[in-house]
Amino acid sequence: MATPAKHATIYLDSIVHKTLKLKAVETSRSVFDLENEAVSEGLTEDIEALAAFDEWSKETPAQL
Repeated sequence: MATPAKHATIYLDSIVHKTLKLKAVETSRSVFDLENEAVSEGLTEDIEALAAFDEWSKETPAQL
């Protein structure tokens, strides 16, 4: 079961918002779904980058 959504207010540039609305129509998805997916993907990328940096920082100079 999906976790319940939380309310948040975001402010987007008008061009970004218009583009997002057009994409929602073209893909038959809601703006909410597109925003949620974008934020989730961004956080996933951050987690992966931090994990890679953590692994890199554990290497000794001889391993570099």
